[in-house]
Amino acid sequence: METTIVSAEEAAEFGEFKRSRREAEIALLLKKVVVDASRRETDRHALKGACDCAKKFGARGVLVSPVGVSAAKKFLAGAEPCVVCLVGGTGESLPALKRAEAKRAARQGAREILLVPCYSALAGGNASYLKREVKKVKRAAKRNAVFLLLDDHTLTEDDVALGTRAAKEGRADGVCVRGEPRLVLRALTVGGGRLSVHCTGVENAAQLRTAVRAGAMSASSRALEEIAEELYFSLGEPAAEGEFSPPPAPDGV
Repeated sequence: METTIVSAEEAAEFGEFKRSRREAEIALLLKKVVVDASRRETDRHALKGACDCAKKFGARGVLVSPVGVSAAKKFLAGAEPCVVCLVGGTGESLPALKRAEAKRAARQGAREILLVPCYSALAGGNASYLKREVKKVKRAAKRNAVFLLLDDHTLTEDDVALGTRAAKEGRADGVCVRGEPRLVLRALTVGGGRLSVHCTGVENAAQLRTAVRAGAMSASSRALEEIAEELYFSLGEPAAEGEFSPPPAPDGV
């Protein structure tokens, strides 16, 4: 049996190759995160911090309420992360109001709209109402992507399926569900390849990996920095407190 002898230099090169590949994989994961800055207690200072974090780690975007779109656009200042606007309040506002919010958000620079559906219609199985709601907001958003938010903790798997069908028939671009693999898979199945599926509530690296493996295109989180530190820590180089800075993402990632 022949024995392959690897020189120290070759071993070091292979180790560096594996490390670079893992860094690229981490960068791709972080690129799927949307920083959630949509809470009502998010003031201007907190919003700037969320936007700076999104830029630092190459996140997909920053989720804000309608009142935060203009400021988020300014803070991101042409950086790659996009502004995602949460439209619809509690969900029980009229479609005309949701349409007006979406139109204004798009005008101010939001590239994606996350629409809160009418939960009473969803609970009552009124898919036609939801479909009309989606259509109105989609027209108002024009070229911007519209996703239907189906992440309320009261929603069952069947509710998610009904909402996904309404989103598909209303020509939404996708849906957003809780970060549970069964819900991601159900939405993907009902969407039939016509809708992208995103998820919410990711709190750590394991949840992010699980959601992505299940098929989620992106995941919203309020803990991007912690997730990034956890991922880069796995490379064997823990960050010094206050000095954490990830390696730059490879070109094309």
